Amino acid sequence: MSGVGDAPGDGEVVLRAEGVGMRFGGFAALSGVDLTVRAGERLGLIGPNGSGKSTFTNCLAGVYPGHEGAFAFRGERLGKLSPHERARRGLARTFQLPRPFRGLTVIENIRVPLAYAGRHEATETRAMACLEGVDLAGKAHRLPRELTQVELRRLELARATALDPVLLIADEAMAGLSHAEVDQILALLFRLNEAGTTIIMIEHVMRAVTEFSQRLAVLVAGRKVADGAPREVLAMPAVEEAYLGR
Repeated sequence: MSGVGDAPGDGEVVLRAEGVGMRFGGFAALSGVDLTVRAGERLGLIGPNGSGKSTFTNCLAGVYPGHEGAFAFRGERLGKLSPHERARRGLARTFQLPRPFRGLTVIENIRVPLAYAGRHEATETRAMACLEGVDLAGKAHRLPRELTQVELRRLELARATALDPVLLIADEAMAGLSHAEVDQILALLFRLNEAGTTIIMIEHVMRAVTEFSQRLAVLVAGRKVADGAPREVLAMPAVEEAYLGR
């Protein structure tokens, strides 16, 4: 099993978290979390409800800039950069609940991040390519309310990846989906990874996590308790007790 904070392989370190902690009043939501992610890696970040996964994501994305410790992204400290500044540097995320602009069409939802990043040239072509990548080109001019749940998840992925991120955090992208729909999202994530996007998957659908992840990191009560090969991690007594309820 890999040591604390280490990732398999010898590729470029895309993300390094050092001693990340976050308190809400007297409650420690995160405590001393170290994590390293390398280019092209597929990392599963798991843990029971309340373990700190969402807090870690929000610290990384810049929602909680006042956290303890530090993040380095592609060798540069993120410091107090805002969420949109981090996104422009190649750090993207999806949300547990899809957040499309309800009054805009599907393709207009993709144009927004492109325009925001200053990519006005060929925006239409790029936006349509994003939709083709998630099999939504045929619904480009529909409104979000006309989409199914899995199509909304695809749109969320398209919006997050419109700017070709270096690192994507897929936060419970499969919650509430059927077995077949989970497979659809998995296929899209594999496709993104094969195209060069490093992915952190935060997910409670264990079948998806174990199929997708090359490595698992486990948070329990705000602390990282395991980090390594999926089979070895899931067999650890502490993980079985805390996460799997065995």
